[in-house]
Amino acid sequence: MKKQVLVIGLGRFGSSVVRSLYNTGNDVLAIDIEGSRVANIMTQATHALTADATNETVLKDLGVQDYDAAIVAIGSNIVPSIMASVLLKTMGVPYIVARASNELHGNTLERIGVDKIIHAENEMGVRLGHNLFNPNVQEYLEVTPSYGISKMKIPTNFIDKTLKELGFSNPRDKYGLAVIAIRRSDTDITLNPDINDRLQAGDWLIFAGKDELIDQIEIAD
Repeated sequence: MKKQVLVIGLGRFGSSVVRSLYNTGNDVLAIDIEGSRVANIMTQATHALTADATNETVLKDLGVQDYDAAIVAIGSNIVPSIMASVLLKTMGVPYIVARASNELHGNTLERIGVDKIIHAENEMGVRLGHNLFNPNVQEYLEVTPSYGISKMKIPTNFIDKTLKELGFSNPRDKYGLAVIAIRRSDTDITLNPDINDRLQAGDWLIFAGKDELIDQIEIAD
């Protein structure tokens, strides 16, 4: 399902988050105080605006209180990062992710109620774009801008079912993904698993496919 996401700060990390979220079909509002950064991302976001995210009136006018999530990707400027996070929290944005530049910054963000704090640049930005709304996807490797490899901890509704029963028989089945391996422990990994292999609690699936297909895996319990 398409989500509405606000991304504040369009440096290397923020831009990679915007591209990843937009490429997987989400409605992305990207804002930065620097117009040149906004211009660079204009064609890779639903909306891109030059705006001050530390101004409560600006955020209210943009309707960010109605968004599903917000990502504060401001880099080394700690004060604007904290101010924007506080405003988003008080406006009732349900899920807030913020990038921390150091431990003190991270601790402060945690105390004001930020839901997820990360130390990241480009690679982590791509990963965040893929697991923001699918917490079971723990790792993502970008192969091309629209194709990747993911590792997902199986949800409870996958337990005690075979790959065939789940719709992973071949890349043209239910999910359109190719299962590369099943990881049962650090030493128990089955490569190119059989479609009749039955999954167990705690298993991980490693699969490849188009981004929009990876993000549409049904994870409801």
